[in-house]
Amino acid sequence: MAIQIKNFDQIKVMRRAGLLVGQTLQVLRENIKVGMTTDALDAIASANIKRGGGTSNFLGYHGYPKTICVSVNEEIVHGIPGARILNDGDVVSIDCGAIIDGWHGDAAFSIGLGTVNPEDQKMMDVCEESMWAGIAAGSENAHLSNIGHAIESYINSQGKYGILREYGGHGIGTEMHQEPHVLNFGRKGNGPKIIQGLALAIEPMITRGTEKTKVLEDDWTVVSTDASRGAHFENSFVICPDGKPFVLTAIDGGRERLGRYGIEISDLLD
Repeated sequence: MAIQIKNFDQIKVMRRAGLLVGQTLQVLRENIKVGMTTDALDAIASANIKRGGGTSNFLGYHGYPKTICVSVNEEIVHGIPGARILNDGDVVSIDCGAIIDGWHGDAAFSIGLGTVNPEDQKMMDVCEESMWAGIAAGSENAHLSNIGHAIESYINSQGKYGILREYGGHGIGTEMHQEPHVLNFGRKGNGPKIIQGLALAIEPMITRGTEKTKVLEDDWTVVSTDASRGAHFENSFVICPDGKPFVLTAIDGGRERLGRYGIEISDLLD
C-alpha cells in the first residue's frame, strides 16, 4: 500500500478523531485506581468515545474483542481488558483509538498505581520522553529513520532498557495501521522523507530487561520473555500545510512538550 498523504480538510477531521482519543485517555488517567478491573477501564473508554461521536477502531479489529488495550506489568502491549484487578504498584499501559467520519486517531500512555517503584517510574518517564524526541525529529523533509534514531538514542542515554524490535509506529489515516512502518531504532538518513500531509503514530515500547517478547495464548497479549516490566507511549502527529507539526492526539497539539525542543507547532488547527 502506498503512503497516504492527507489534504488539510482531511487533517482537520483527523484532529477531531485524535482529540477524542486524547480526551478519552485523559478521562482514563483521571479515573484509574487500585482495586478496579481492567474491564471497568474499557467501559469508561467505550462510553467516552460514544459520547464524543466516535467509534472504537480497536473493537473488532482482526477479531479484537474490546475498545482499548490494557497491559499490566510484564504485559507490554495488546492486553485484553477483563476481570483482572489492578493492584498497588502495578504499571499499566493503555492504548486507545477512535474513528470519526472514517478517519483514525491512536495514542497510548503508561501509568504507575499507588506506591510506584522508582525504577518503574523512570522507565515510564524515559519511554514517554523518547516518544517526544522521536516526534521532534520528524520534521518536514527529515528522513523517516531519523525518528527511530532519536528514540533509540534518548533511551540508551538514560540507562539499559530493552527496546522492542518486532513492534513500532505506523502511518495512520483512513486505516489505523498504514505504511510506512516506523522503527524505534536505527540510523539517521534512511527511508522516505517526511512531507506535508503525512500522519504518523509514534509509539516506543521498552522494558526494564530484554527486548524479546512472546504472545500469550489469547493471541494478543505481548509480554517480555524475562517477565520484566514494560512501558508504552504513543501519539499521532502530522505535518501541516505550513510545514509545522501538530500532535493530533495531544490535547494541546504538542505545544508544551515540543516547545522544550524549540519546535513551534502549527496554528492552523484548534
